[in-house]
Amino acid sequence: MFILLAVFVTITGSLLGIATATIKALPSVGDNMRPHISTQVYDVKGRLIGIVNTDENRVPVKFNKLPNYVKNAFIASEDVRFYSHFGLDIRGMTRAAWSNLTGAGLYEGASTITQQLARNTLLTHDRTLKRKIKEIILSIQIEQKYTKDEILEMYLNQIYFGKGAYGLQSAAQIYFGKNAEDLTLAEASMLAGIPRSPNYYSPSTNMKAAKEVQNIVLDQLVKYNYISAEQAQQARGEEIVLASNHSNDSFASYFIEYITQQLVDRYGAEQVFKAGVKVYTTLDIDAQKAAEQAIKQIPTYRTDTNGTKQPQVSIVAIDPNNGYIKAMVGGRGDDHFNRAVMAERQPGSSFKPFVYLTALENGFSAATYVSDSPISIDDWSPSNYDGKYRGTITLRQAIEKSINTIAVKLAQKVGIDKVLRTAQTLGLTGLSTSGPASDLNLASALGGLTNGVTPLQMASAYATIANMGIKSEPMAILKVEDRNGKLLGEFAPNQQAVYNPKTIYILIDMMKGVIARGTGTAADIGRPAAGKTGTTSNYVDAWFVGFTPDLVCSVWMGQDNNASLQGITGGDTPAMIWHDFMKEALKDIPVRDFLKPEGLVSAETNPNAGIIDTSELNNDDRNPKHLTTAEQARENNVPSERTQQTHYSPPKRERPIPKPTEQPKQSEQEREIYSQTK
Repeated sequence: MFILLAVFVTITGSLLGIATATIKALPSVGDNMRPHISTQVYDVKGRLIGIVNTDENRVPVKFNKLPNYVKNAFIASEDVRFYSHFGLDIRGMTRAAWSNLTGAGLYEGASTITQQLARNTLLTHDRTLKRKIKEIILSIQIEQKYTKDEILEMYLNQIYFGKGAYGLQSAAQIYFGKNAEDLTLAEASMLAGIPRSPNYYSPSTNMKAAKEVQNIVLDQLVKYNYISAEQAQQARGEEIVLASNHSNDSFASYFIEYITQQLVDRYGAEQVFKAGVKVYTTLDIDAQKAAEQAIKQIPTYRTDTNGTKQPQVSIVAIDPNNGYIKAMVGGRGDDHFNRAVMAERQPGSSFKPFVYLTALENGFSAATYVSDSPISIDDWSPSNYDGKYRGTITLRQAIEKSINTIAVKLAQKVGIDKVLRTAQTLGLTGLSTSGPASDLNLASALGGLTNGVTPLQMASAYATIANMGIKSEPMAILKVEDRNGKLLGEFAPNQQAVYNPKTIYILIDMMKGVIARGTGTAADIGRPAAGKTGTTSNYVDAWFVGFTPDLVCSVWMGQDNNASLQGITGGDTPAMIWHDFMKEALKDIPVRDFLKPEGLVSAETNPNAGIIDTSELNNDDRNPKHLTTAEQARENNVPSERTQQTHYSPPKRERPIPKPTEQPKQSEQEREIYSQTK
């Protein structure tokens, strides 16, 4: 008896000594009890896209909305006397002390929910007596400062469930694709058992073990009268359906990185990565799924040493009516190089609509005849993709067949400076218009640019066309709220009318023919749509950029090291990707055509001579008495027989043209030639 008393006194003295020495170094119980919360990113319809965090995927649970059986599942599993003790379970601690005395070491299985909270938020997980004493003291302080419900809420937001999920809400989303308040008893009891060993009891990797621990939790719930035996039996028989993996780390990852940088620039990294803001974006999950599915048809030529597949691809989809980015794919895989916004590539003939739009604005019409014939500028002689010349054809035919010579002649006639100004006005902000390496040369008419363009820039510029000359700055974020729902920022479209809608409509009408009869027939989606193919020298870059009144999509394909695509043109795989994406993304959108502006007239053309027949036009308002399938023209620019019979031949050059560094080569169908100038 004396020996036991001496042992007790010794242990008590040691504990008091250690407590006195360590209590001064204890962390304070306060704001640091609140965990870092992940930022949640939602789509345009309010659906969760993904999570932004540094190292812990944590979303706060809505505690007041949790069913009682969800809360009770964790209490039954971890701390059945939670609502009756003061932070410590004396009976459990007695068992732990006895295990120590009998040589079992420091047994921590008796830790209460409050102790676990103290350990997870304020302490390390060292298995030492000193740390255990700190844990005991802090647990008592926590119980004095917070209510039981507050403690349980903080605990449910702290615990780790495996698969990168911290907190019950993240776990419910990752494992079952739902909010914590919507968990069934079967799901809640399974989740309640996971923290015992997150890797072992994860239903994603070990459903058998997860069911075993679920049964243990259900037995505890019955034992302590939280549920009936019948309810437990029903829960055991419920089929557990795991969430589909659309919300995995790779889904919309490039878009999430894109908006994360914008958020950090505006609010700072601390707010973005730790404060749990909610970000409502313009992305549409359904459109994003369609985009990620569409790129799966791309062949793999090789794999880089870092695992990146080649060739690469990028897709950007924008609503032209407001600038909303609806989908974004920055590449195959997740190498953090977002080609949609970072890869400046040569656009090839997808640049030509800016040439034709400038020509239309400067006196040309869709029915104007221009000679497709050889042209030489210094020692540069741009040719067509097939090396052939078609003689005198209309501008409509020229854009449909992507005739290089005519694009160059038009740019020479109206001035390449005006062409570049048009492209800049519509949204291509990265063009170079000064210095020795500027884009002020005729190679630019074929997409041979100094710096190149990104898929986002091309989508933005084409969106201005699709929206009849109204430019909308691309936007990705609609509003931002803090973790409590307080509005931090709300954003509206930035729109400006920048181009004559009548001229734009004529261009759209011409670009429809690219899909109907020209180089982009693979992109035909069975509804009114317009677009343009683009292929650069040696098949380095392949593009298809097109649009309907409701959606614009830019598709780029190429290899990161500028190697050849081995014969793939913009009218091939990129057009097919565009087709598949647009068909799926627009399947629930009513079919509609582009709205024809007032002030345009339609006149019948002579298909043999290309002469506009104006005899059917009313002399007062110039509106046709009957519409035909003929060319559209502005009221003050209706082509006449005289103008149609005037064939344009290029004048002598008016300014020095920089010598191209690369001589274009002839190739297969839809080959579009350009020279890169430096």
